[in-house]
Amino acid sequence: MYKLYLRVRDYECDLQKVVNNSVYQNYLEHARHEFLLEKGVDFAALAEAGINLMVVRVELDYKKPLVSQDDFYVTVEVQKTSRIQYVFIQNIYHKENDQLMVQGKTIGIAVNSKGRPMAFAPLDNLIED
Repeated sequence: MYKLYLRVRDYECDLQKVVNNSVYQNYLEHARHEFLLEKGVDFAALAEAGINLMVVRVELDYKKPLVSQDDFYVTVEVQKTSRIQYVFIQNIYHKENDQLMVQGKTIGIAVNSKGRPMAFAPLDNLIED
């Protein structure tokens, strides 16, 4: 399982002094991109080749808020749900006690230069047994 360690920055917090709900999607996206880059899937190279990885759905369950200066980590696992659809299972945990803060599921597809969904074998290689 891939893990990316991060720290909450002051400007990511809202008036309640907790991480704003929309920021969690940034954390998840950043972790997905780092995971894919580490596995050799390069967004820039794909775009030049006319292939784009697109998010089609995001589900988040907020369990407990992060606050400024909290250290945390994001996990990433990939599952295939159809010939063309992949699910990134992602969770955010507080680093100090491994407490689950957010559960996330991001559904994505690859599309060709005409915007049509397509099978994308490099994502199949990311699925853990």
